[in-house]
Amino acid sequence: MKKTVLVFAAIVSILAMSSAVFSNNDTPSNTSSDYVKPSDAELKKRLTPLQFSVTQNDDTERPFKNKYWDEKRDGIYVDIVSGEPLFSSSHKFKSGTGWPSFYQPLEASNVAEKTDYILIFPRTEVRSSSADSHLGHVFSDGPEPTGLRYCINSASMRFIPKDDLKKEGYEQYSVLFEK
Repeated sequence: MKKTVLVFAAIVSILAMSSAVFSNNDTPSNTSSDYVKPSDAELKKRLTPLQFSVTQNDDTERPFKNKYWDEKRDGIYVDIVSGEPLFSSSHKFKSGTGWPSFYQPLEASNVAEKTDYILIFPRTEVRSSSADSHLGHVFSDGPEPTGLRYCINSASMRFIPKDDLKKEGYEQYSVLFEK
């Protein structure tokens, strides 16, 4: 029994060590069903205090004082924790709210929705599917074709310009920006 426990502990340890550790600017480009979210301690090392607070504690950054609210370049936005593709600049629109807004996700399977009651009335919270990062909220006051407004915290995402998609491992999304 003791030997089995030691072997199991060794396997868990090896798996934990084999998980890639990424700097603040290097998130994994591919996620899958076997993705293992890093511990809070590891995330605190990797993320800025604001990124940690937003993604792990469901906080909200200040409007008009965040990195991507006025970003106009072509590219995609990925989860700051897992690297899973979330939104595209081709679905972004100027909502006037002070946060990046999109009318649809880039990959619907990478965005999960749940109801929260933090402000007493129900709202639809948006989270990343693999890392369970808090991203923001979705509202039904957006433009066509969906009528939705995904109001997303910049701190929960990393922007990858179209010219860097291949280098960063997101080459399949280059077609979105071909003229």
